[in-house]
Formats: sequence, C-alpha cells, structure tokens
Amino acid sequence: MCNSGVALLRRNCFFKLKLPHFLTFTAKHTSMFSYWEQESFSHYQHIVVGAGIVGLSAAIELKGQYAHDSVLVLERGLLPTGASTRNAGFACMGSAKELLDDLDHNTEEEVVRLFEWRKKGLELLRSRLGDERIGYAEQGSYELISTAEQEATAKIHYLNNLLSTAAGKPAFRLANDKISRFGFSKGYTRALIENTCEGSIHSGKMMRALTDMALQKGVEVKTGAVTTGYEEDNNGVTVMVQDNFRQHRWPLTCDTFTICTNAFAKDLVPEADVIPGRGQVLITHPIPGLQFKGIFHFNKGYYYFREIDGRVLLGGGRNLDFAGETTTDFGLSELIQGDLERKLAEIILPGQKFSVNRRWAGIMAFGRQKLPIVQAFSPRVFGAFRMGGMGVALGSLSAKQVVALIAEQRP
Repeated sequence: MCNSGVALLRRNCFFKLKLPHFLTFTAKHTSMFSYWEQESFSHYQHIVVGAGIVGLSAAIELKGQYAHDSVLVLERGLLPTGASTRNAGFACMGSAKELLDDLDHNTEEEVVRLFEWRKKGLELLRSRLGDERIGYAEQGSYELISTAEQEATAKIHYLNNLLSTAAGKPAFRLANDKISRFGFSKGYTRALIENTCEGSIHSGKMMRALTDMALQKGVEVKTGAVTTGYEEDNNGVTVMVQDNFRQHRWPLTCDTFTICTNAFAKDLVPEADVIPGRGQVLITHPIPGLQFKGIFHFNKGYYYFREIDGRVLLGGGRNLDFAGETTTDFGLSELIQGDLERKLAEIILPGQKFSVNRRWAGIMAFGRQKLPIVQAFSPRVFGAFRMGGMGVALGSLSAKQVVALIAEQRP
C-alpha cells in the first residue's frame, strides 16, 4: 500500500472510531464538580444563607457552639443584599410615638418583650465586637413631636413605668429646651422627647467587623452565590446554588441549613409571614455650622435622620405609599425622594442651604407581628428573619436564638 493510501486509511479510521460505551459523554458532564471540588467544597456541616447581620452572627454563633464543624455562608450579592449595609445606622429600641402606636395593636407584654429583645440584642452586638469597631455612640435619640401628637408627652410617665424593668432606667424624658439649639422648625416641633436607651453605629464598620470575625473563626463566605432552593432527606439537606459564570446549579450538602435572608426569606420559605418594605435614604453634602448631633425620629418612626461627618442622613417615607414600597426592588421613588427633600427644607434645616450627595434604598422585612421569626422548620432546616427594620438591635440575639434551636436538635 502506498504512503498516501496509509495516510488516507489513518484519517478514515480516526473519523470512524467508535468509543466504548464507558467512554461516551455528553456536554452536561463538563459542568459537574471536579474531583477536587467534590472532595473539598461540596459538603459542610452547616450552611447559612444571607451574609447580613443575622447570617454572619449565626455563623459566628455556630462556630462558638461547634468549633470544629465547617460553616459556609452564602450571599447572593457582592455585599449583603437587604439592609445591613444600606440602613441609617440606628440602634433602635423604639420611639415614644412608635411604642404608643404599637400598644394600639399589641398587648403591653408583647411591646415590653420586643423592647427587651432589642436592648439585649444591641448589648450582645456591642459586647461581641466592641463599641470602637462598630462606631457606636450612646447619645440617646430624640423624637420631634408635632401639634397633632402632643398627647404623647403626657404618656412619658406611663411608658417609663411600663419599660422600667426592661430598660433599667427611665427610658423617656422631655427635652424641649433643645429645640432652638438644634435649629428645627418650631412650627412643626411642638415638643422633643428624648430616648435615653438608643444610640448610633457606623453600619459599614459594623459589617466589616462582623465579616472579619467570621473569617477569623474559620467561617467560609461565598458572595455572588444565589440560593435557588433546597431539598431535605434523612441524610441531610441539599442546597442548590446558581453559578452564573458556569451557568450551572451546584448542589451543596449540609447537616443543618439556616435561612437568614430577612425580606427575601419567602424565596425559600413561601409560607412565611414576611412582607418586604423598601426604606429610601438620602445624605447631604457637608453642611457648615450644622447645629445638631445624634439621631432623631418623627411621625411614629416613619422618618429618621442623623448627623454623620457634618452631613444629614435622612430616611423613611414609606407610609406615603405602602403598596408601592412593598417591594424588593432597590429603585428609588420620585414621590418619596421629593418628600424627603421637603422634610429637610421645612422641618430639619429651615432656612439653611443644603445639597444632596447621594441616595439609596434598602429592603426591610415586616409581617403581621413585630417579633422576628426564629423557628425550626424541621430537624435540619431553621430560620431567623423578619427584623421589622431593627436588625441592628435584633440581629445578634435572633442569631443566638436560632443556633440554640439547632443545638436542641443537634447536641
């Protein structure tokens, strides 16, 4: 046979070669775990969804309870998605008008219990991270009382008696002498009620400190990891995570699965009583000679503002459009942003010039009740969410409580 014929035969044999059945493959196999990934990255003792205040705190608590267990935190965004890095930095117990409004819909016992949870949660956060690392300032807070709300001043003594055990001191007092000093509109601000139990934090420093602590304790954190669902059987829980780069869903297995996604919890627990609520915020450029410091509320807590770095940060207004703000969309509403600017000009900074530096929104979670949901959904699946806009105060305690539930099922 000539050389050209040999070459042709070789080419023909190559194209006609039929692989044995055990060597056949399909394109889908190219997206599966590698051997190394399967061995080292597919199973964890504990998986937590959500890298916000509650999720990271739960992971830290798990490491405290089970030091040698592997703990993975999954976060859908590059940064926490809900409100942990998008809030106003308030460490809230509840303003006088907000608590009085709560008493119209809840028992005294329920209101006191929630106040106590907020106080204990804040104390736990401070003791865990330290005041300096979270930028905590215990300056109290003030509530601007309008003409229509002046009856609240007559109920200060009642609130102080109601909360005496939980607060450990008189929680409220009149501070009318500071209205002129702060420069607020006297036409709107008929009284000023000080809350002695509240403070402010630097939300960015707090989340940085929580992240650092979790990593130091050996918690693994994956961002950009969208949890699309989970399945539970007698062997454990399989958590499905979307890998947008490889266009594949990765099954991760774990012994316990904890949902800490607050307003987004219904994606994984559809039956949960969780209603999202968008909180819109703006911050001004620095204002020379700004007359006040501290944190402030008005209109039953629906509006809140503070001084930070010589600027005014103002948020709220969802009461103007509850239906429109019941959303997980991070967009901004012209109606509410315009209202916030008017409140700045007419109530907070009357007669002063200011300009807005930036605007943003965070997504909170509410429900028919104000208490957080901290629950065992099964012996392997747990949840801690629905912080009611007070995740800074409630998050650490809720995380501790959910890990206590895990310990009951898995000593």
